[in-house]
Amino acid sequence: MSMYGRDPWGGPLEINTADSATDDDRSRNLQDLDRAALSSRPLDETQQSWLLGPSGEQKKKKYVDLGCIIVSRKIFVWTVGTLLVSAFLAGFITLIVKTVPRHPRGRPPPDNYTLALHKSLMFFNAQRSGKLPKHNNVSWRGNSCLKDGNDASTTFKDLAGGFYDAGDAIKFNFPKSFAMTMLSWSVIEYSAKYEAAGELNHVKEIIKWGSDYFLKTFNHSADSIDKLVAQVGVGSTAGGSTTPNDHYCWMRPEDIDYPRPVTECHSCSDLAAEMAAALAAASIVFKDNKAYSQKLVHGAKTLFKFSRDQRGRYSAGGSSDASLFYNSTSYWDEFVWGGAWMYYATGNSSYLQLATTPGLAKHAGAFWGGPDYGVFSWDNKLAGAQVLLSRLRLFLSPGYPYEEILRTFHNQTSIVMCSYLPIFTTFNRTKGGLIQLNHGRPQPLQYVVNAAFLATLYSDYLEAADTPGWYCGPNFYSTDVLREFAKTQIDYILGKNPQKMSYVVGFGNRYPKHVHHRGASIPKNKIKYNCKGGWKWRDTSKANPNTLDGAMVAGPDKHDGFRDVRSNYNYTEPTLAGNAGLVAALVALSGEKNIGIDKNTIFSAVPPMFPTPPPPPAPWKP
Repeated sequence: MSMYGRDPWGGPLEINTADSATDDDRSRNLQDLDRAALSSRPLDETQQSWLLGPSGEQKKKKYVDLGCIIVSRKIFVWTVGTLLVSAFLAGFITLIVKTVPRHPRGRPPPDNYTLALHKSLMFFNAQRSGKLPKHNNVSWRGNSCLKDGNDASTTFKDLAGGFYDAGDAIKFNFPKSFAMTMLSWSVIEYSAKYEAAGELNHVKEIIKWGSDYFLKTFNHSADSIDKLVAQVGVGSTAGGSTTPNDHYCWMRPEDIDYPRPVTECHSCSDLAAEMAAALAAASIVFKDNKAYSQKLVHGAKTLFKFSRDQRGRYSAGGSSDASLFYNSTSYWDEFVWGGAWMYYATGNSSYLQLATTPGLAKHAGAFWGGPDYGVFSWDNKLAGAQVLLSRLRLFLSPGYPYEEILRTFHNQTSIVMCSYLPIFTTFNRTKGGLIQLNHGRPQPLQYVVNAAFLATLYSDYLEAADTPGWYCGPNFYSTDVLREFAKTQIDYILGKNPQKMSYVVGFGNRYPKHVHHRGASIPKNKIKYNCKGGWKWRDTSKANPNTLDGAMVAGPDKHDGFRDVRSNYNYTEPTLAGNAGLVAALVALSGEKNIGIDKNTIFSAVPPMFPTPPPPPAPWKP
């Protein structure tokens, strides 16, 4: 059957009924033709998967369609299986780790400097005078000299307490106050290291013991004073005197029964300024105890005012014990040193203005050098004062009007640090490597430990200020060079020397056994030896019955020689000032180097260097 229509282009339009088949039929017929065409040649697997549709059932089983990619079923199964097994193992291992009991990792063993620090602080326990605390931990010591001050010669009636200076029982305020200042400085800078060593409370107890005694030696509640105590006990045996005193007699402090005179002074700028420095530094150590800290600050102000008002050297005259044993060459260095500590303790800029007065620095010898320039000691504090004020410039940079003199102090400090290095010949060294800061004179170690402390501290200052080193002339030196200098010197003292001997009692396998020390050399056997009765213990060749742990002896001679003889104090006598420098150097070198200094505590009382800028003006309104 056919139908005719009109072709719009001018011819008949014929429509076959067969063409009216549905689209589905045409599609099915086309598929049949395509299969027929394809059956004439083989197809690869990919083509079959695309084109053959349902006829590829067997091939489909070998692949997995993931939507965006088709992968081999075998690979897919292996991958999923591996992931599941790995997840199971990871979970199982985690479960075991969580359930097995943990043993805390022990700290690494302490280094030699930390071990020696424990010992060296014990020396101060052995030197305590007065009524001892229960935890003093020196079995052969007891209460002693409880009646100090109980004579008609002084207005200060209670002078029990404090520390004995060395191997005798004299209490000298001048070297003792320097020792306390050094201990406080080391705590202010390195409290974290003391804490890591477990010694922070111990050293603070030592500082408080000394500070409490100083407060007894002048009228600390007054704003102005006209005298203070310089010394308790007498040591002079001039003219062959046989009067019982602290040098003629050889007795345990606990058994002393002879009179102990009190020496007062009325014009002693050096002593008063050093005592002011000690109390000022201690006030920063105890800043969290506000009442006690303010008590120390008030005492320091009173002492410093006295030092400025009543000029004079405490050891003037030439015949006093002070001039014989601890002669002060000048008080100008104490003015700079004490002024710096007073500024840090109070924040009062008048103290900074004084400490940075060029004329004062000139009198103290800051600009002229000399053979002892850079030698920091109980007598001359200039090198320490310059480091202390360089700290101010490095971290606060106060600018005008202080910048010029602070830059000078900073430059002078750099010169002093250069002088410590082996490449420079300012100071000789023994063949064993010990620097001769006192030019071959006896008792060298007290100067060496102070230099080691300053070098390590200045190195830490530079690192904290992100400064890798400093210049000596045209040559640049790393901060590590300073630390290495300090280490070699302290290592010498701890046993790396030609004698193979530690000069710190109780440290190492070999150390002095005949220390010049009354308490350590007389046995605690319930027998009281009188003034001359103890001479047999002074003169015996036997080792001391009591170990004076931590005592750094005076040291070797300029040829590295050492005589372990009790009667020769130039070799075997320890002192408070020497041990304070040792403690400071040891804590600075101890523990991890990355702990570093406490940059901010020393500035706790210092007000902002520059005024706070005013707030911005209110927005303008029409």
